[in-house]
Amino acid sequence: MKTDSRERALLLLTLDQAYNRKSWHGTNLRGSIRSVSLSQAAWRPNPNRHNIWEIVVHAAYWKYVVWRRLTGQQRGSFPLKGSNWFERPEGGTEQEWRGDVALLDRMHRLLRDAVDGLTASAFRQKSKDSAITNASLVAGAAAHDVYHAGQIQLLKKLLSQG
Repeated sequence: MKTDSRERALLLLTLDQAYNRKSWHGTNLRGSIRSVSLSQAAWRPNPNRHNIWEIVVHAAYWKYVVWRRLTGQQRGSFPLKGSNWFERPEGGTEQEWRGDVALLDRMHRLLRDAVDGLTASAFRQKSKDSAITNASLVAGAAAHDVYHAGQIQLLKKLLSQG
């Protein structure tokens, strides 16, 4: 296996374990929202804090940002208006919640496909909007997923105690 093939395989494995594949570290991002109901997703520990639903859309957005940087796509093509944090409706519907979960899945697939298509030299390059290499950007996207999976697990624990 060539070096670029190993690097690609390792980055894809890291992305997948952080998102939806079994790993040693425990619950991944997709696992953290498995069976989360609309009411659980919308619950806030405090009026000034994010809920699970907003974390899900935030994670989808940053997968999009990394995808955009890897592919050179223009800004502004994310399906929702805004950036970073997206306030979700107080009286949202199950369909809206599930739609945002599907958005997260879609953004993960886009990112994964972009990583799979990178050349060996592209892993070491920096994109136009980034100060770090593409390989570091992808590894950071995986770490971002694990970080937010932990937040979601904590929110679910707080909700079950309230």
